[in-house]
Amino acid sequence: MHKSWFYRFLKRLFDIVSSLSLFVAISPFFFVILIINAFATKGAPFYSEERVKLGGKAFKLIKFRSMYGDANTNPRKYLNDEQYNQWLTEKKVTNDPRITKFGHFIRKTSIDELPQLINIFIGDMSVVGPRPIVLKELEDNYTLEEQATLVSARPGLVSNWGVNGRNEVRYESGERQKLELEYFETRSLWYDLKLIFKAIGAVLTKKGAQ
Repeated sequence: MHKSWFYRFLKRLFDIVSSLSLFVAISPFFFVILIINAFATKGAPFYSEERVKLGGKAFKLIKFRSMYGDANTNPRKYLNDEQYNQWLTEKKVTNDPRITKFGHFIRKTSIDELPQLINIFIGDMSVVGPRPIVLKELEDNYTLEEQATLVSARPGLVSNWGVNGRNEVRYESGERQKLELEYFETRSLWYDLKLIFKAIGAVLTKKGAQ
């Protein structure tokens, strides 16, 4: 669904102000996590992966690293056949053995997502939008028409799937696609705010987190 320029202007303004304000407010905490994670991972505390953004272009999504350094380049080192097949389909694994102990903590609390405030500020992402996914996920799970819909908005830190399903709702059932596409039928400033408040509740209860 096409949205007015006024909605897009206010949404982008909110993204800039909220991401900058929050980053400044949590910066001491942010750098403490950065230092702890550098020791926990025995390497770079950040992890970046190419995802799809507005217009179908690629961008580097930034997160605090929660896995071992070779988790994605050598997944068979850690995953059995069932887990590997799940990773290929969902890009997530139940009880993933590649996650470090500190990584479990920052995932459960969604702290690993905080560096995405940088992505939001520079315009790669929005506070609310469809979940940022890799190109293969987009091509394997959505029709061409659905792909065009998904890339018509900036991907979000908060998403309809993340709030209402997260790891409990998967591509295999078709429910994840349904939730992501439903956002484009219902999105508005009010609905975006509603998802933000629901996301805060989901983080506090750790609902669906892995």
